[in-house]
Amino acid sequence: MTLKPLADRVVIKRLEAEETTKGGIILTAAAKEKPDLSVVVAVGPGGMVDGKEVEMILKPGDKVITSKYMGTEVKIDGEQLTIVKQSDVVAIVED
Repeated sequence: MTLKPLADRVVIKRLEAEETTKGGIILTAAAKEKPDLSVVVAVGPGGMVDGKEVEMILKPGDKVITSKYMGTEVKIDGEQLTIVKQSDVVAIVED
């Protein structure tokens, strides 16, 4: 099953938190922070949203940083995904 977001919505998948620190210390599940880094899975078409034209600048595969507590979480085929508005994405991470 695939998700096709509507309007200015974006489907993202959160990237896993690091299991070890830079110093080599292994972290327990409770000590890991919820990551802000995600990868874009699907992008809506944009268009008119609340009377304003929205151009989608994100594309699938982009690594992004999002606001901590936003979006709608869904589980599709055992995969945890989040649907957010493009405006909830605060930065694109370029390698």
